[in-house]
Amino acid sequence: MTRKCFYSFHYEPDNWRVSQVRNIGSLEDNKPVSDNSWEEVKKGGEQAIKNWILNQLNGRSCAIVLAGKETAGRKWISYEISEAWNKGMGVVVVYIHNLKNSKGLQSTKGGNPLSYVTLNRDNSKLSSLAKAYDPPYTDSAKAYEYITSNLESWVEEAIRIRNNY
Repeated sequence: MTRKCFYSFHYEPDNWRVSQVRNIGSLEDNKPVSDNSWEEVKKGGEQAIKNWILNQLNGRSCAIVLAGKETAGRKWISYEISEAWNKGMGVVVVYIHNLKNSKGLQSTKGGNPLSYVTLNRDNSKLSSLAKAYDPPYTDSAKAYEYITSNLESWVEEAIRIRNNY
């Protein structure tokens, strides 16, 4: 079964890396917002951003956080993760720092975005329950291949974890 997934990521530094993962094609994803559309959403203020995010999460079974160097701790990334979890969606982090950007450059690994989200049930961090995967390759092509080979199973595992919580 093809899962409908929401991708959460820090746009400016990671959009090229993210597009590589989204093009894997094994999952049905939400379409990215264009720069101009996002600027319009932001003009509406915080509530407009929250509404946009909630709308994007509708009908999805998993949130895939594509984590680059600066993803962890960003306000709207944490909000997306929290709302996805609270809606009963699976949540998984995939580190993408070793994928090359449009200039052929890699990045350094950032923190775990799940460490910035607290579970309501027991005040523990979501990182104690949900998984974050860091492909074990520094070569961009091998990291991409590893993500391609495992993304579907990671999503299924994230959904199982959430359903068993």
